[in-house]
Amino acid sequence: MMTNMWRKPVSLFCCLVLLGMTGTAQAYKPDIVSSTPRGMQRGTTQTVVITGSRLSDSRQIIVDREGINVKSVKPVSASKVEVEFEIPADSSPGLYPIRLVSETGLSNVMMFSVGVLPNVEEKEPNSEFATPQVIEKNVTVEGSVAREDEDYYVVELKEGESLTAELEGVRIKKGRSNPFFDPYVAILNSERFEMATSDDAPLLQQDCLCSMRAPADGKYIIVVRDSSFGGNNDRYRLHVGSFPRPIAVVPAGGPPGALLDMTFVSATGDAWIEKVQLPSQPQEAFPLVVSNDQGFSPSPNFIRVQDMPNVVEQEPNNSFKQSTVGSLPGAFCGFVGEPGDTDFFSFEAKKNQTVSIKLFARKILRSELDGVINVYNAAGSRVGGNDDSGGPDSRLDYKIPADGVYHVSVNDHLRNGGPGYAYRLEVQLVQPDLVLTLPDRQRYVATQINVPQGNNAAVMINATRQRVSGAIDISGLNLPEGVTVTPIQMPANRTTVPLLLSATPEAKLDGRLVNFVGKIADNPIVGRYTQRHQLLIGQNNSVVYDYNADRAAVSVIKASACSFEIVQPQVPLVRNGSMELVVKVDRGDFDGDIPIRMLYNPPGIGSAGSVTIPKGKNEGKIALTANSSAAIGDWPLIVYAVVGGIEIATMPATLTIEDRLFAFEFPKTSAELNADADVLVDVEVLRDFAGTCELELVGLPAGVVCEKSKVELTNDTEQVSFAVKVGEKARVGQHKTLVVRATVSQEKGIIKQTQGTGTLQVDKPIPAPVTKPKPAPAKPAAKPAAKPPAPVKKKPLSRLEQLRLMRQGKTGAPE
Repeated sequence: MMTNMWRKPVSLFCCLVLLGMTGTAQAYKPDIVSSTPRGMQRGTTQTVVITGSRLSDSRQIIVDREGINVKSVKPVSASKVEVEFEIPADSSPGLYPIRLVSETGLSNVMMFSVGVLPNVEEKEPNSEFATPQVIEKNVTVEGSVAREDEDYYVVELKEGESLTAELEGVRIKKGRSNPFFDPYVAILNSERFEMATSDDAPLLQQDCLCSMRAPADGKYIIVVRDSSFGGNNDRYRLHVGSFPRPIAVVPAGGPPGALLDMTFVSATGDAWIEKVQLPSQPQEAFPLVVSNDQGFSPSPNFIRVQDMPNVVEQEPNNSFKQSTVGSLPGAFCGFVGEPGDTDFFSFEAKKNQTVSIKLFARKILRSELDGVINVYNAAGSRVGGNDDSGGPDSRLDYKIPADGVYHVSVNDHLRNGGPGYAYRLEVQLVQPDLVLTLPDRQRYVATQINVPQGNNAAVMINATRQRVSGAIDISGLNLPEGVTVTPIQMPANRTTVPLLLSATPEAKLDGRLVNFVGKIADNPIVGRYTQRHQLLIGQNNSVVYDYNADRAAVSVIKASACSFEIVQPQVPLVRNGSMELVVKVDRGDFDGDIPIRMLYNPPGIGSAGSVTIPKGKNEGKIALTANSSAAIGDWPLIVYAVVGGIEIATMPATLTIEDRLFAFEFPKTSAELNADADVLVDVEVLRDFAGTCELELVGLPAGVVCEKSKVELTNDTEQVSFAVKVGEKARVGQHKTLVVRATVSQEKGIIKQTQGTGTLQVDKPIPAPVTKPKPAPAKPAAKPAAKPPAPVKKKPLSRLEQLRLMRQGKTGAPE
């Protein structure tokens, strides 16, 4: 086991150097796009044709939820697979994430719909209001919308009968689409007046839901189209009937195992109460399907199942003086029932307690509420608040300043309200939490793990800690038979670590959903796993529809001809140093080029992006460099390669990173053209080294040479000198390019440290002084007759001059 590693944070950039070759491997994995039909009625068995690419070696379907039995998988071609699905009669209606497993890997996730109503195929022509397709009530229509297409369906209703139309379009689509199918649904009467319309129902994200009650006997027409009259043969499932279709439920959850009376509200504002039995285990988002004598809702409402009591609002509670009384912990539930409504709840707390306040509305419940939360003290003064820190919802951690009663309010950001504005506000003392995730290695593509028989696969796994510390041991539950996880402990100050899985040569080709679990010694907290699948990407790369899984997909795939290993480095990599990491390959019967690269780089370490082991060679070298702040410690290194579309990882090798051995200083050196100079380097040996050391001067400018550029260095060396010759063609100026490279040779290997930069000043020679010729002597001119000397005027002495003369023994008296 590798422990006590990683003593410094890893930057996101260093952790995710996983591009390029990942895309190459992805190109060999199966990709599924659609199916015919896009859904089935429960209680039936049917052959479903799945279409996509690279499907010829498909052998298995994984379904993320219980409710679909896979009877057979039969590849038809590289783009088509026939799958026999059996849907038990008690399966829950809704969307089921499915993925295909082939001999080369796992496909993307696609949603498959399970309904209660029988399927009906759309029949053209039905693109005109005057010629709608006649359907019975309580059916599911499978249709498609072409460009500028409108599909019309007609049903007969009696006065007072309800009619609901729910469409699955965005939710059963995948991939990148710009523009994407944005469905619109309307119910019209026979005179073409709109009775109900829907575009982007919050409960269904960007799908549609509309309901009405017939004011009179007659024919009612449902129209389906793209909201902007686009369309590209986009598939949809339209559920039409009198079934219950709540858009909100209160309380929106409860404790595990509880039997609760829940209030349901429909799109028309009708409300009713049903008894609901909650599951025995906590769930972040439990799919609740509503049923009554009118049938079953075609898709679930999602609620929270958490171990805390419910507190349902009691009106009036529109001010802090009317707060519905609750306690910690508690789930405060209700509706923002009308525009301008604000709901207040109260709780008691002690000084210095930190209270977590989390609003659930849009994110889990798919409520219409854009919630804002505020906290007030007992006097009604606002002391805290939040809007949207939890993504589309609000959350706040508030430290209690004094014992007493506190109030928390909920309202809509735009002061709207209505029957669809349900919420659940979970208020409790902050709790420790540990969440594990697999980061995407390719943008918009969720990471999946394919382990070759007799080989290894590796990815990075991240941990998010909240109020919990300690090293994390990671394990996998429900691994495919013959697959094991190599334990690499995540130290207390780490947020990411390699996750290595290995399969025996005898492991069966199989795919499983694996729960990766993180545990901390002497701590009851068990880390939970979550992974986001971005199913539909729209304009400007916005995520239109996604799915959060609580398990990771792992498959055993066919064996690769090659295997790889890292030659364990025997010496450390020092700061400002470099080394070559040697990777050896057992080629088997593969003789082509093999690209290899690091799974990740420790912080402060750089590596060559991709290194190719050429055809016929069995060894490659990856150059590693450490900067001046490289993280000191032991780091598990893993290298991976892609051979024939199969990604293979090495077992980990340990890289030891140490501080530098030497500190070098460069006194400034100056020299003239066509002259010699000595480049001096001051040496400080920071710690004694074993073996021999050679110091080399590099980085000399053009035209400057050093005949003896290498000198020996010992533990006692304090200064070295390099004799250089500056040629006549060297560039004049300041050259800040001098670098020294120390190479320590030991029995176990070579340690290299490089440091710069020194300065060499190159000048032109100083020119010799120029001597001017003496002028010729001039002929002497005739001297004029001498004038008698003028009488000398005696200058009066100043008092200071007088005193100076007196000091010298002279009179100093003026004449």
